[in-house]
Parts: sequence; structure tokens; C-alpha cells
Amino acid sequence: MSLRALLVIAVAVLQGCGGDDAPPERPPFEPPAAPVPLSEVTDDSPLAANCEAGAAGTLYVASEVEPWVAANPLDANHLIGTWQQDRWSNGGARALLAAVSRDGGGSWARRQVPFSRCTGGNSVNGGDYSRATDPWVSFGADGTAYWMAMTIGGPDSSATAMRVARSLDGGDTWEAPITLIHDVAPYQNDKNAVTADPTDASYAYAVWDRLNSVDNNGPAWLARTTDGGATWEAARKIYDPGFGVQTIGNQVAVLPDGTLLNLFTEIRFDGPGPDGSALKVLRSLDHGVTWGTPVTIAEVLAVGVSDPENGTAVRSGSMLGAIGVAPDGSAWVAWQDARFSGGARDAIALSRSDDGGLTWSAPIRVNAAPETAAFTPAVQVAADGTVGVLYYDLRDNTADSATLLASLWLATSTDGVAWQERLVAGPADLGFAPFALGLFYGDYVGLAAANGFVPFFAQQFPSTANRTNIYAVALPAQPPATLTATKASYQVGAAPKLAMTVEWAMRIEQNIERDRHHFPDDLRPGQLPRYLR
Repeated sequence: MSLRALLVIAVAVLQGCGGDDAPPERPPFEPPAAPVPLSEVTDDSPLAANCEAGAAGTLYVASEVEPWVAANPLDANHLIGTWQQDRWSNGGARALLAAVSRDGGGSWARRQVPFSRCTGGNSVNGGDYSRATDPWVSFGADGTAYWMAMTIGGPDSSATAMRVARSLDGGDTWEAPITLIHDVAPYQNDKNAVTADPTDASYAYAVWDRLNSVDNNGPAWLARTTDGGATWEAARKIYDPGFGVQTIGNQVAVLPDGTLLNLFTEIRFDGPGPDGSALKVLRSLDHGVTWGTPVTIAEVLAVGVSDPENGTAVRSGSMLGAIGVAPDGSAWVAWQDARFSGGARDAIALSRSDDGGLTWSAPIRVNAAPETAAFTPAVQVAADGTVGVLYYDLRDNTADSATLLASLWLATSTDGVAWQERLVAGPADLGFAPFALGLFYGDYVGLAAANGFVPFFAQQFPSTANRTNIYAVALPAQPPATLTATKASYQVGAAPKLAMTVEWAMRIEQNIERDRHHFPDDLRPGQLPRYLR
């Protein structure tokens, strides 16, 4: 029997085992106090009941997930974070909310924009959508803030759009969102990011993938502003990977010399061989007018994460990469990968480029506990050149099947070889999180480089009426000596030379197929399934 046939059988078995069924309800777990006191950004839901005007699926009211955060380059104490509010089990949330901090993350004031019906969207202001997802925020060189969202549904249940709002007062008030693209079947827009150019306040770049069920692919698309967000150019395709291949997780990073790097994952899902994916970058030397051919960083060899006691899936954004840029121009990319254990479990991989993204170093593992799964990384570089990698892992989990204990860690290094790691928060019960085709804190997590690092993250809240909250904490670039009980020093190296096995290849394909075959209830049959929402 061929490897491809084995993989197809394995995926069918996986799907037949009820892997997408929500786990049974469990009593709340009380997380211990964090080493450094956390700021609670969210609490109860401010949204009105039934504000989305009807929808299918399980609604987790007062759950907040998938956070992102940015720091103002003119004031490191000025932060804006955004997240999904009231997550649905089958795709998106009722709304996206934001919060502003002007004291380095100590206190936060919530804000909202009419991206969807639950925050005032309607047919007049362009926000007549039942759901929103994939929140992203970025500050420009002059302090202008940009907030991007993917919106879903509305009068046509297959509709998806990409929308951007601008703030000229640091996030206290926002202009009406501008729609960059609006599609219905057979097209779907997905997984967006907006990046304001730190070298020129005139420019900002919005990117996403546009899935096409006719051509069976998902090219990378871009819209940009050249006048500080007052207007946006027409959206356009910047890379087409061809039939049976899609991009996902597009995100622009800007190097100090103005070079743009568009990081993305390229997924091969309809070809003669097994499914697979690789992290790549596109380069632009002219503010996004033209783009070169893709440069491969590494294959993504993630197998995904699940509860070791009962097999419940954890939706961790396992195919997505994260990118950070250092003051010296080096670029750093982090992602989940099982290459360090021969396919046994995911770890956090990191690669570096010192030549503008043309070449990349062999991946190293940066998580300090290789015997347990680690997932959902973020990477940023502080002003002093310290690299910070934020991630969750399961090292504090126990054999108790009633809980799935996950902790949040920050690994830091000044040279990419010697690392120190400190506990940020947890352990908390990830099994208590909303079940959105897997236990879900988000496909990504926020990390700002501002007077050190500010993790901006989701964690279990011990209440059945409020499963998760968003928290923030300001940390120095290097862990204080007093944190001896919650930090570790270690060195890492490249992954060992391990041969790909049939079992490992099957688990990689299972992970890709599990994510690619999520059909939200609010989409029409026959559409190309959205990869991660």
C-alpha cells in the first residue's frame, strides 16, 4: 500500500473518532498566582444578547481569545491590544474589541469599532456581518494606529471581507472601517495581518490569503496605503502558489532599510504526494509595488497538540509562523515543529536571517522542556537586541484527565544560542477553554517589545460563565536574579539529523487535514474549507 493511501486511511480514522466533538464539561480549576502580577484586560462580555441576529453553533459568552498587541514607537508605554469577544464553536466571534494602555500595560480602557453587528455594524456603515475574527493592530512611525479584521456572514452567509480602521489619537477613537475586499462563494478571504511601516509613516500593508474553490488554491493578497491610512489602494494578488496549494498566515515585517518581508506558510494539499507545508518569505524593495520569488525558511513538520490523557485536540495555530525584526536588521521567525523529537511532539523552532531574508539559519529549538509539547509562539526583539519568544507548553500537566494544564513561558536571548526562560503565567486549565474545532486560546498570541516585553495573552478564567480572559504583564528584557524558582538557563542547537518515518509523515498530514477540513456551519456546502479561523 502506498504512503498516500496510508495517509488517507489515517485521516479517515481520525475524523471518524469524533476528534471535533467538544469534551465533557469540567469544574473550574483555580490557576496559581503569576510570578509577576497580571493586569486583567477583560472581564464580562459587554455585548448585547442576540446582537448577531441569529447564528448556528455553540456560543461561549464572555470568552476572549486570540489576542494581538502593538506598542507605539513614539511612546513605549502606549499599547493597543485586540481580541475576539464571545467565541463561536464553528468559526469567528460575535465581535472584536480593543483596549488601550498608556502606562505600559498596567491598566486598560476598552474600545470598539463597527466591524460586525454586535459592535454597531449595519448595512449603512458597511459592518453588516454576523461575525468577526483574526484581530490585528499596528502602530505607524507617527503614532497612527491601524486595526484590521476579517468579517464573516451577513445577508449572504458565504460573505467574507477584510476591513481596516484607523485611529489618529492612539486608539481612543477610531474612524469608520474601510473595506479592502468583500467576496462571496467561491472566494473566501482568510488570516489577515496589517503592518504599519516603521520607516515611513505614509505606508501600511494589509495582507491575507484569498481561497478559490474553482482554481483550488489560495494566493497571497495585499492592499496598501501610501497616505497614512486616509485611503487604500485596490487589493491585488502578490503571489499565486498554483493549483492545489494555498498560502496562510501572511504577515509583513519591515527591516530598518525599508525592505519588506511577507512571511507565510505554503500548504500543499492536493497533489500526488502527501500534504505538507513550508514557511517562506516574499521580499519587496519598493514598498510593496513589486515582489520577488519566495525564499524557503524551512519545512513545517508540526504534528499538532492534544490532551495526552484523552486525545482532545488543541487548536494551536500549528501551521502558522511568527516574525520579529531586530534593530540591527536581523529577522527572526518562530513556529511549531516536531523535528527535534523525530515527530513525537511539537516544540518551538526558531530561524534567523542576517541578509534581508535571502538566507535563513537551520532551525533551533528554544523551549526549555523538550519532553513536553510546546505551541503557539510569538517572537519580538527588544530595543537592546534581546530576542523574546513567548509560548505555551504542557510541562505542568498532570495525569488527572479532568484538567489539561498549560503554562505560558518567555524565552530570551541576546545571541540566539544562550537562553533564559521564565514563567509568565499558569498553569491554567486549557481544557476549560472554548472548544472551536479544538480547545482554543487562539491561533496566535500577542507580544510587544516595549521597555522589555509585554505578553498579551489568553488564559483560563475559573468561572463557567467566563471561560477565558485576556491578560497583560510588563517584563524586563532579562529575567531578574530573584526569579530563580521560575526561570532556567540553557543552550540550544540545531535539530538532529532524523529520517522522516511513515508514522511521522502520517501525523503531519493528519494535522494539516484536520485543520483544512473544518467546515463552519455558517458557510455554504461545497466551498473550499477555511484553513484556520
